[in-house]
Amino acid sequence: MCFTSLKNLFLVMAKFVRIFNKKILYHHSGFRTSFNNISTAPKIKSVSEVLKSKHVGQVKVQGWVEAIRKMKKLIFVDIQDGSDLKKLQLTLDKDAAPPDLSYGSSVSAIGSVTINQDGKAELAVEEIKVLGTCPPVSEGYPLAARQPYNSNHLRQYLSLRLRAPPFRALLRVRHRAHSLLHDILDAQDFTLVHTPLLTANDCEGAGEVFRVQPDCEQLITEMRSADFKDKSAEEVFFGRKAFLTVSGQLHLEAAARAMNRVYSFGPIFRAENSKSRLHLAEFYMLEAEMAFVDGIENVTKMIERIMKRLIRGLLDSCSEDILLYRKLTNRPTEPDWLEHLDQMVVQSFAVISYADALQMLTEATDEKFKSRPQDGTALSKEHELYLVKRNGNLPLFVVEWPADLKPFYARPCRGLGLEAKVEAVDLLCPIVGEVCGGSVREDDLCRLAAKLSDAELSQKLDWYLDLRRYGNVTTAGFGAGFERILQMVLGTTNIKDAIPFPRWPHNCQL
Repeated sequence: MCFTSLKNLFLVMAKFVRIFNKKILYHHSGFRTSFNNISTAPKIKSVSEVLKSKHVGQVKVQGWVEAIRKMKKLIFVDIQDGSDLKKLQLTLDKDAAPPDLSYGSSVSAIGSVTINQDGKAELAVEEIKVLGTCPPVSEGYPLAARQPYNSNHLRQYLSLRLRAPPFRALLRVRHRAHSLLHDILDAQDFTLVHTPLLTANDCEGAGEVFRVQPDCEQLITEMRSADFKDKSAEEVFFGRKAFLTVSGQLHLEAAARAMNRVYSFGPIFRAENSKSRLHLAEFYMLEAEMAFVDGIENVTKMIERIMKRLIRGLLDSCSEDILLYRKLTNRPTEPDWLEHLDQMVVQSFAVISYADALQMLTEATDEKFKSRPQDGTALSKEHELYLVKRNGNLPLFVVEWPADLKPFYARPCRGLGLEAKVEAVDLLCPIVGEVCGGSVREDDLCRLAAKLSDAELSQKLDWYLDLRRYGNVTTAGFGAGFERILQMVLGTTNIKDAIPFPRWPHNCQL
């Protein structure tokens, strides 16, 4: 192409661009909108953005009505969109209020942000629209304005209880805690590993598993090919029985031998026939595994570091939500609670042996325990909480457990008189007792093989022995119940109120 032709081409393109930029029109159903008009539309802002901004100007907000106060000429409407624990007040003329504006309805409002005498942002409404109506309690809606409800009532309406202010606060705290945990572990050079929810292993060895099989007879019949014609309905899909995971630990042990420090975070399932305040059929677990460890001290130090940084992060970013949750669930709201959490960060976690714990419990003759502690038996919840109380209501570790009380993979203690004990640890905390458990993993191939043989697990877990056969190192790790951590932080005694959609025996709503 010659220079003149190229020059003419550029001139034509420049002319086209000038025409294109002058005005661009969209045509839809006979309605014409230009980019010029679009650019003048008010920006959509969250309630949090409006409340934190001192800028006065026109915005659009969207949310749900939390309260309506009618005056002689004006109506004040409080809305919430979940982005902040505080509500945004809308002010509008009485004549401008839609007839179907009510508590619980969803709205969209355009107006100018103003700063009132108290220095708080408000919205002087120019236009308001009801997006979704909400009938009153008399017509079926189970929540009323400014009406406190107990937890038992709200659990009957799991699809709606998240709209209640304490559960909005819970969701914000859960979100922040989840984010903090990932940041904390990332800073400690841990790599996130997505362990499977479907597994052929019962990691804990207690048999508290949910079995998985297809819910389709036609599929089961089709999959019974020549090789699987003798398989049961429970085995035909995978060729063996499969379960919902009770722990990702065994998979993390495999990953730790490749990446050194690894962790997982996800749902865990336990088929326990318990409706207690501390048990769920589905809950979330933080699990971590470390290679090249020396002993249980590596585990206790890492747990303490993570817990303290998590609590500090929540105090710095969610203290108002923590107090709001406690206030709206009829728990004490004094600043003492935040001070108590702060003490958990400042004070070192105590470490005692199982033998020491047993002695303390035996000497507590004034305590009316439902069951007296005995050597070689697990600590009950009342025992755990007593030990925490005796420690000034601060977290403490219990180490050197009897081998019979811990899973097969815990390594025996090394020391005179400790042959029957294993390098395992439980972290006991206020409100809930045990929050976290961990151990140094058995690293002796022969000893582990013997344990698996005794438990008739050699065939199922031969791959687990391979981890010790090839390039073995000592690993250790722990698992911490996410909801129990939140119970401790929020001070709530019922785990069902620390998770959005709890599942427990005879209850699996939604």
